[in-house]
Amino acid sequence: MERLLEVKDLEVSFQTYGGEVKAVRGVNFHLNKGETLAIVGESGSGKSVTSQTIMRLIPMPPGKIANGQILFDGDDIVKKTDKQMEQIRGKDIGMIFQDPMTSLNPTMKVGNQITEVLVKHSNMSKAQAKERAIELLTLVGIPFPEQRVNQYPHEFSGGMRQRVMIAIALASNPKLLIADEPTTALDVTIQAQILELMKELQKKMDTAIIFITHDLGVVANVADRVAVMYAGQIVETGTVDEIFYNPQHPYTWGLLASMPSLDNDSKEELAAIPGTPPDLTNPPKGDAFAPRNPYAMKIDFEQEPPMFKVSDTHYAKTWLLHPDAPKVEPPESVKRRMRQLANTYAKPVLAKEGE
Repeated sequence: MERLLEVKDLEVSFQTYGGEVKAVRGVNFHLNKGETLAIVGESGSGKSVTSQTIMRLIPMPPGKIANGQILFDGDDIVKKTDKQMEQIRGKDIGMIFQDPMTSLNPTMKVGNQITEVLVKHSNMSKAQAKERAIELLTLVGIPFPEQRVNQYPHEFSGGMRQRVMIAIALASNPKLLIADEPTTALDVTIQAQILELMKELQKKMDTAIIFITHDLGVVANVADRVAVMYAGQIVETGTVDEIFYNPQHPYTWGLLASMPSLDNDSKEELAAIPGTPPDLTNPPKGDAFAPRNPYAMKIDFEQEPPMFKVSDTHYAKTWLLHPDAPKVEPPESVKRRMRQLANTYAKPVLAKEGE
């Protein structure tokens, strides 16, 4: 498959009163055209900083791209000027943020917010842009678009506002859409509708998607591949099936085990990952997850592990995959939870792929 995006050795830091926060530390991943990559992890793991750096939206200062490349269609975004990025944002790369109410302009009609993008990037007249805005509102499932195009954001529900944000992000048919926790502020029913809408639109428009989330259940329903982030680094990457059925990193085990089961008969308590993420003003020596890892070995506290290859598509950053490491599997309670989650979330994905 043809690569649309390639992130190489990306390092991003922020100057704060407490010192330099190394928010992203040597991140590498790629995205193929028309593919969906989910980036998952706890709050503070570096997911959103990574996505906003791709859009060049981090404020500089206090932010700084300390190292690395972001190759989009072969061009390095890191070297682009602010003026050049203005042409890329909205046209080639669209973004959906977590809270549409803070992203939409409350003083502008939603139609004007869509036509603004179209007039700037598609060279349409205002009349053509308004017609296209109505088409986009129809596409994202907003009823009575001819009337609603003239309404303000406060006249829409949370789910409908998020649909408007999707319409704005897709207005110029971008090659890449970045969705930063787009369903977190929505209730479960509306969340499912928005995710289904994004899948349908991707099929129609063949747009590549980076989906930022902390919810592995969301991942199974929308993603082709998954990158698990911890303490500013990617610690495991693989296909959805590999992450659900054969996770290798103890942090991934913890994320899976801490998800609630939809089995009504299950009385099992949720597992919790002990401890807290490290202070990235002074990143720990060795494996950043070691203090929270019940399987940590002496080397975990002394030397950072490389990415070990599990398969051609599956890699994990843990010393447990070293040939000399003791054979360790997640405890039976965790494996049981993984089976429940795999049955709940992954099988529908497999069934669709086999159609």
